[in-house]
Amino acid sequence: MGGREAGKGKGRGEDGRAVEGGVTFGLLAAWALHDLEEVATMPGWARGQVPGLRQRYPRVPERVWRRLESTDGREFATAVAVMGGVIALAAADGHRTGGRSGFYQAALNGFGLHALTHMAQSAAVRGYTPGVVTSPLVVIPFTLWARGRLRRVGVLRPTRPPDVARAAALAAAATVGTHVVALQLLRRLNSP
Repeated sequence: MGGREAGKGKGRGEDGRAVEGGVTFGLLAAWALHDLEEVATMPGWARGQVPGLRQRYPRVPERVWRRLESTDGREFATAVAVMGGVIALAAADGHRTGGRSGFYQAALNGFGLHALTHMAQSAAVRGYTPGVVTSPLVVIPFTLWARGRLRRVGVLRPTRPPDVARAAALAAAATVGTHVVALQLLRRLNSP
């Protein structure tokens, strides 16, 4: 077995260099910091901002505003915890595969892209929205750093427009799915 082949393996790139745990499990840590901001601010923000937003954006369907107003802190925190499980699985798969995992890389890309959503939301409402502070301070820098580390060891998959669309779709589906799961869990806990 040659030197290059001997260096390949779990946690190593094509050139035998290791992908450190901070690249893979760092996704979970960065996500946790970001979502702590959201959990701490979302319920109060929604109660205080939805009435004004409803007037400013009358074309937004009323069901969107009702849903946003009806999401309480427990439901939101439960959805965040469920998403934490998804992110933990992605980070663990990334670590297990040395960063090669398509699931991990899609989660990393979706995490980075969703920061842009937070910033666009804040621009649209012309003010603070939950998650906008940690998006440029944590989410985007971590995503760029982790992608750079994956690139350096030769395991970063090329990101083409369809890949970006898939990552965005994964993030959206995971968000909707975690809220559905949270509602079901809370209903079961609250039923006699």
